[in-house]
Amino acid sequence: DACTMIASTSCNANATCATTTTTFRRRAAGKSHARGVVLARASSASTAADASALYPRRELAQVSAKKVAAAPVAKPSVPSAQIAVGSAVAIAAAALAIKASKSSTIGGASKQKRIVIAGAPASGKGTQCEMIVKKFGLTHISAGDLLRAAVAAGTDAGKKAKEYMDRGDLVPNEVVVTMVKDRLAQPDCAKGWLLDGYPRSEEQAEALIESGIDPDLFLLLDVPDEILIDRVVGRRLDPVDGTIYHMTFFPPPTPEIAARLTQRSDDTEEKAANRLAVHHKNVDAVVGKYESIMKNVDGNRAKQDVFKDIERLIKAM
Repeated sequence: DACTMIASTSCNANATCATTTTTFRRRAAGKSHARGVVLARASSASTAADASALYPRRELAQVSAKKVAAAPVAKPSVPSAQIAVGSAVAIAAAALAIKASKSSTIGGASKQKRIVIAGAPASGKGTQCEMIVKKFGLTHISAGDLLRAAVAAGTDAGKKAKEYMDRGDLVPNEVVVTMVKDRLAQPDCAKGWLLDGYPRSEEQAEALIESGIDPDLFLLLDVPDEILIDRVVGRRLDPVDGTIYHMTFFPPPTPEIAARLTQRSDDTEEKAANRLAVHHKNVDAVVGKYESIMKNVDGNRAKQDVFKDIERLIKAM
C-alpha cells in the first residue's frame, strides 16, 4: 500500500508537472504572438508615418522647382558707357556696309568695260582681241566677222556687203549698223564688250552714238603701211578652227594644215593698198569723235609687248 501511494503520488506529480509545462508553453506562445502583432502594427504605423512624411517633401520639391523656373534669369550688368560704345560701333559698321554696297553698285557699272579697238587691216587687232578676251573676259564682237557670216549665209545683206568687200570699200552703214546694234543687245554683252574694227568712218561713229552705244576706251593700233601690206598678202585662214596664220611670221605647224588654208578675197596687194587708203581717209574723222578716250598703241612690235601696253590701259579704266 505504501508503494502504491508512492507511485500514485509520483504519477500525480508528473501529471501536474506536465500540465504546468504545457500551460507555461501556451502562455509563452500567446505572449510571443501578441508581441508579434504589436511589432507588426508598430512597423505598419512607422511605414505609414514615413510615407505621410515623404509626400509633403515631394510637394515642397515641386513647388520649389516651379518657383525656380518662374524666377527671372539675372542679366549681367553692363555699364552704360560700354553700351554706348557698342552702339556707336554697330552704327559705324552699318554705315560702312551701306557705303560699300553703294560703291559696289557704282563700281559694278564702271567695271563694265566697253572698248573699241581699231587699226588698219592686218594691224594685229584679231590677235590682241584674243588676248584681251582671255585676260578680261569681255565679249568679242567683230564687225568683219558679222559681215562675213552674212556673206557665207547668203543673206540679202551679205550679198550686198560682198560687193563692197571684194573691192576693198566700206560696207554702207545701213548694212552694218543694224548688225552691230543687234549683237550688242545680246545678254552676253551686259558684262562688257570689245568691239573690233568698228566704227571705221565718221558716219558709223555717229550711228553708234545715236544708238546710245558709247565706249569707255578707244584703242588705235599704229603700224607702218609697208608692214601692213606684207602682213595682208601673207595672211591665211584655217577654215576648220578659225586660226589666222601668216606664211612668213606665223606659218602653219603641219603640211596638212597648210594644205587646207584659204586666203580672203580682199587679201591681195592691190586691194590691201586700196583698203589702207580708205582707212587713212576715215580714221581721222573717227578719232575726232572719240578723241577724249582715244589711246594710240604701237602695233609694230611683238604681240606680247603690244598687249602689255593695252593691258595697262584697260586696267587704268
